Amino acid sequence: MPRLLTYNVHRCVGVDRRLDVGRIAAVIAEHEPDVVCLQELDVGRARTGLVDQAGAIADRLSMSFHFHAAMKVEAEQYGDAILTPHPERLVKSGALPTVRGVPGLEPRGALWAAIEFDGVAVNVINTHLGLVPREQRLQAAALLGEGWLGHPLCVGPTLLTGDFNATSITRPYQALTRRLADCQRTLGLRPSVKTFPSSFPAIRIDHCFTSPEVVVTRVTAPFSPLARMASDHLPLVVDFEIRIQAGAGPAASGCGAATAGRRRTAR
Repeated sequence: MPRLLTYNVHRCVGVDRRLDVGRIAAVIAEHEPDVVCLQELDVGRARTGLVDQAGAIADRLSMSFHFHAAMKVEAEQYGDAILTPHPERLVKSGALPTVRGVPGLEPRGALWAAIEFDGVAVNVINTHLGLVPREQRLQAAALLGEGWLGHPLCVGPTLLTGDFNATSITRPYQALTRRLADCQRTLGLRPSVKTFPSSFPAIRIDHCFTSPEVVVTRVTAPFSPLARMASDHLPLVVDFEIRIQAGAGPAASGCGAATAGRRRTAR
């Protein structure tokens, strides 16, 4: 049974203000995920010691990875990554729309990988939406459009996950759930599993949305002392099964053949 872990790692700076890439990797390793979707990674940034955080975490987990830099300032990068030990290929990475004229907004993006499980390619899209409701609506609409979920290749088992900075009462969330199912709602979890802030999780802004071919069996947010300290978010862990209709095979996903992963960075 595959397991996905999505985690806003806060540039590997914990609530104790200590920078510790190894601590983030330890939180992830404890749950032995098949897919890891990370947000808020620094790559080559002075503020975090010029470390390639995506590569360093992947090395510790013995996984391949793809990184998308939502923001670049000369050699410094900041963005999101997908890691896995399974055969995979990058399908797409790119920017999401923003709102002009609002100071302080960070560029946002997404990346999409096809990851193979028992001969079936599964679409995994990782993203991190903005903080302003108007930009969130634009970004959700883009994810629903022909460049992402509406792309001709995005058929079959699909998971859209990440930090959406939006609760279940917001318009971006509601727009996404008209296309995909919220994994927590599918299970009827009451109360819902919350991930932010890590020290006392009170709101649900980290989500995982799934297509009908993905059957979610369990959703948790690890609340160990290490997880509460390592980032300002808790990881969200989703166990799932893949349900393919009779007669469908790897080609039914439309993703093409996944390949054994080598470490690569999406540019």
